[in-house]
Amino acid sequence: MPQHEDKHAIYQRAQLGHKLGYGKRPAVAVIDFQLGFTAPERSPLAGNLDAEVAATNRIIAAARKKNVPVIFTVVGYDPHRQDDAGLWPEKAPSLRVLTLGSELVELDPRLDHKPEDLVIVKKYASGFFGTYLASTLTMKAVDTLIVTGCTTSGCVRATVMDALAHGFRPIVPLEAVGDRAQEPHEANIFDIGSKYGDVVPASEVIEYLENLP
Repeated sequence: MPQHEDKHAIYQRAQLGHKLGYGKRPAVAVIDFQLGFTAPERSPLAGNLDAEVAATNRIIAAARKKNVPVIFTVVGYDPHRQDDAGLWPEKAPSLRVLTLGSELVELDPRLDHKPEDLVIVKKYASGFFGTYLASTLTMKAVDTLIVTGCTTSGCVRATVMDALAHGFRPIVPLEAVGDRAQEPHEANIFDIGSKYGDVVPASEVIEYLENLP
């Protein structure tokens, strides 16, 4: 295969990038918009995600008008148990700053978060791995998962892959997901859209929510 062949041509030949489309019963998953990832002045793990938080709030507002479930995740570890994070901090030692009870595990205060919203504490990248997210969505008869949050190359991607594996249609609003560096964001947006979910404009997601019965 020629090294210079366009990736779009390669993926088209492989029949990648088909649309899954929307179902009838969505939920919104807001992945890891906690201060440990959104406050660069406080955390080595964080990036500037101001625009992505704002776009997520617009999606949340549209979801709430139609009583669509909004579920938040955060990453947090027991500071007294070195094994609470498994092997992951050996690869990324800065994860250890995300200690339960610290401000870095708190949701970004700019988020439209209500006390009755479900907040799932997770230990690994996917919002599904080792959590009750899948059973909660199944209980609510959800068929479509709108995934916002960070990071595109890490926890968003992992959550989208597991959503597909669990039988939920993953929808990724482009303006509502972000990363700490642009290149991995762009590469993973391309890959998610090619193989695991539908990457669409946030405006399209909002219109879909507004048109729900």
